Amino acid sequence: MIDQLLKGNSQFIAGEFKPNKKYYESIADRQTPTVLWIGCSDSRVSEDVITSARPGTMFVHRNVANIIAFNDVNMASILEYGVVHLKIADIIVCGHTRCGGIAAIEDGVHENYIADWLCIASGAKDITDRIAKENKLTRQEKLELLTVENVKLQIKHLQNLALIKNLHAKGKSPRIHGWLYRVETGEINVLIDGRTGRSAPDLIKIENRGAGRSAAKSRQKPVKTSRKK
Repeated sequence: MIDQLLKGNSQFIAGEFKPNKKYYESIADRQTPTVLWIGCSDSRVSEDVITSARPGTMFVHRNVANIIAFNDVNMASILEYGVVHLKIADIIVCGHTRCGGIAAIEDGVHENYIADWLCIASGAKDITDRIAKENKLTRQEKLELLTVENVKLQIKHLQNLALIKNLHAKGKSPRIHGWLYRVETGEINVLIDGRTGRSAPDLIKIENRGAGRSAAKSRQKPVKTSRKK
């Protein structure tokens, strides 16, 4: 595999780097990413590949189950550097189907560090357990719902960090988006639209399918409309 990777680098230089040398020279001096990607470490979820993004586009942080922890110095330093120094205006929290971390949250895990880490997502499991029991979800439906609830929970964690709270007190930036990547189809579902802060149609469809139409409606925020007199 190591030889394949080095051969791949040679192919990258010949097929991508040299034909676009001016672009790569421009980002060699200074990076100006416009998105901070917070995703899972899963080897099947390469953010640049699934979005067709070029180098220099995204500032990236990945960990098991795309978790945002209050005491994670690594996460905090990446976040601060991204939004304060790089002036990134959009943050994407992206979960994915068939996630081993999500399955471990559901089934339980005994390894010390992994168990402690996944404990941060316990709030998402509590919500999912209740919904699954009320609606008699299958295991696959429950795991998908748990993945979605975990994205929503991690967004709440992000919004509660002092850095983000202080920035939001001054304006709408950074905008926080919630996505779900489907490893079985390659499709990205938008769960939370960071431009509006509201649940996206993809999230509503998932909740309707997994948790029952009435339960989903009860969790949706009413949309205020203005009437001209």
